[in-house]
Amino acid sequence: MIGDRKSPVDFALAHCDFWSLERQQRMNFALKCHLPEQHYARKNLGYLQAMADGIEIIIETDDDNFAKDSFWSPRTPLIRAEPLTGTGWVNVYSYFTENKIWPRGFPLELLKRPPVELSGREQEMFCPIQQGLADENPDVDAVYRLTCTLPQRFEKEARLALGANSWCPFNSQNTTWFRKAFPLLYLPSFCSFRMTDIWRSFVAQRICWANGWYVYFHAPTVWQERNDHNLLKDFSDEIPGYLHNASICLELEQLDILPGEAHLALNMRKCYEKLVHMGLIGEKEPELLKAWHDDIEKLSADKRVSELIRG
Repeated sequence: MIGDRKSPVDFALAHCDFWSLERQQRMNFALKCHLPEQHYARKNLGYLQAMADGIEIIIETDDDNFAKDSFWSPRTPLIRAEPLTGTGWVNVYSYFTENKIWPRGFPLELLKRPPVELSGREQEMFCPIQQGLADENPDVDAVYRLTCTLPQRFEKEARLALGANSWCPFNSQNTTWFRKAFPLLYLPSFCSFRMTDIWRSFVAQRICWANGWYVYFHAPTVWQERNDHNLLKDFSDEIPGYLHNASICLELEQLDILPGEAHLALNMRKCYEKLVHMGLIGEKEPELLKAWHDDIEKLSADKRVSELIRG
């Protein structure tokens, strides 16, 4: 758990490894010197620490989520599901409920498009990123919260995996990452708080396409009892997404993204430089991204040295 200015310095919780701001300064990561305080993207240090600890699976959740029994089931990157490719934008929520609802980050101008018809044919795919839904108070945008009804439950079962040329935003609320996709965990700092995980998801999806990876969406394994929010502030923070999410993905589609894990850093740099060029992310972001990749490379080098010594 990565603390920030408002975190109690003496915070303690059983089985929790808490890192206060003061303790974070002792981390052996270059990124610690660049990350702004009072920002959601300080989670990046937690990702790096998990990698340093040799963790194979990272599961993100929110402090106002409550786990269902299914949350504790074993997880694997090899998933049997229905693949969706070449469909453009997919409102994944529409396959889990009859109610009108959409995920935060879905372009509002596309809400009236009919859903893609499913074939019912499943196959096994490599899904190093997996998005679980949340019941009761799912991750929806401020427009939905201001105009529609909550709570909502996803009563239908679906197993969907989005591949090349199929888009759907995913969040950091109930998300599983396997080691091959760890570099894609990076959250940008110099953008709207309500868009940092959404824009990360667009970058991750675009790079997954080049590697033949899929993003898996599955039924809720948590329910949320949402913390208090100022919905008009959320709305204001989401305006860059309302205006630009569709055009962001059009731009990302045009990039020359190279296949192979060796090119993950280069591909991420291309994507975030495009977002900077579009004026949506601050010009300081590439400096943080470089520090992120330098830290990951150092962790990889340290692991190789350790393996040689043991061998």
